[in-house]
Amino acid sequence: MSISQAIEKVEARYAHQPEFIQAVKEVALTIAPLYDAHPEYETLKVFERLVEPDRVICFRINWENDKGEIEVNRGWRVQFCNALGPYKGGLRFHPTVNQSVLKFLGFEQIFKNALTGLPIGGGKGGSDFDPKGKSETEIRRFCYAFMRELHHYVNKDIDVPAGDIGVGSREVSYMYAMYKNLTRESTGVITGKGVGFGGSLMRTEATGYGAVYFLESMLAAQNEDIKGKKVLVSGAGNVSLHAAEKVCMLDGIVLTVSDSKGTLYDEKGLNQEKIDWLKKQKEQSKPLAEYVDVFGGEWLAGKKPWQFKADIIIPSATQNEVDEEDAKQLVENGIRYVVEGANMPLTADAIDYIRLHHVHYAPGKAANAGGVAVSALEMSQNSVRQYKTHEQIDSRLKIIMKNIHDSAAEASEEYCQTKDGYIDYMSGANMVGFKRVADALVAYGILN
Repeated sequence: MSISQAIEKVEARYAHQPEFIQAVKEVALTIAPLYDAHPEYETLKVFERLVEPDRVICFRINWENDKGEIEVNRGWRVQFCNALGPYKGGLRFHPTVNQSVLKFLGFEQIFKNALTGLPIGGGKGGSDFDPKGKSETEIRRFCYAFMRELHHYVNKDIDVPAGDIGVGSREVSYMYAMYKNLTRESTGVITGKGVGFGGSLMRTEATGYGAVYFLESMLAAQNEDIKGKKVLVSGAGNVSLHAAEKVCMLDGIVLTVSDSKGTLYDEKGLNQEKIDWLKKQKEQSKPLAEYVDVFGGEWLAGKKPWQFKADIIIPSATQNEVDEEDAKQLVENGIRYVVEGANMPLTADAIDYIRLHHVHYAPGKAANAGGVAVSALEMSQNSVRQYKTHEQIDSRLKIIMKNIHDSAAEASEEYCQTKDGYIDYMSGANMVGFKRVADALVAYGILN
């Protein structure tokens, strides 16, 4: 069965899962040169195997709200592929979570984790629980109830979850406490724990910082640097604010952050004082719009950040936040670099448009791999019962992100995807990640 036939099969079987189909097609359509060069992949049906998760675990979560009422949510864990190591991927608590979203995230995670060069497989999980508006005790009760169901399926050597949207160190700590209570084990079964009880330094900063380290390598490949470059960031969560922070550290100019209610624009650019204020504001669930009263700038209710002229964008909010019309506006405004801080924040049409216009594009599986990389470093620290310093972790993160960039660039060159200095990072990253997983599956035969 050819790659195109495999895509048709996925489209027919999972027509009700558009996000998953989008993720599969994005990988499939770029790995053809590699797939054709390795007939053993077709013989052992590697691609067909990879688009089917090893298992999808679905469970009910009963929990009690502050009124004493019982609420019921759905929970999932998608264990996609453990060819390179234990399943590894975050838990997302958000009302939009469903099986299609988690399968797209888990599928992407396979190749993202492979790109890090660390021994971790791909998985994802979460619930349609909405933490917004919930009290501290309600969130704690839900986390306990969620892990009461999930603990049957995870283990430090089998599946190691982490945080994601709606799941920070607080939620991870509650789930870890329940895991320890149920299993009587103190192991690295979940990453993103607090520093001091198993967590790694720099885990909070890792995804945002890592995206900017990847950007630095992209710029260097074009004989440029970030100093003085204008940057648009979307989102105002962990990834967004730490990406903005690192850009500021490197003397770039961050003009925007955003949330579901609108965009904050500051033509003077953010600085550390402003970013620290934004972090506190988000921690307290207070409106971004209040920034204008403190620092000036402009609040654009209901608007995206893409209307402004800049050099670089780092979309870091959620999937499919940048559509084709946004892409046209970005090209018109002179954007030259797109670095995905979120998972699949560009629609397929948007990706096609910016690549057609030779905007340098870093896909999320490459650019935002810093978070899972430091999660894997947390796993190793847990295993040997030792902590690494901030400097050690940061140094390792920089090396990992540069290696991801360089391997993707080399694959783009090797398979004739680089043209006139334009590096096809999407094809390169997909081919590198796919080959590492595919080679392991070929070595195993048909048992994985």
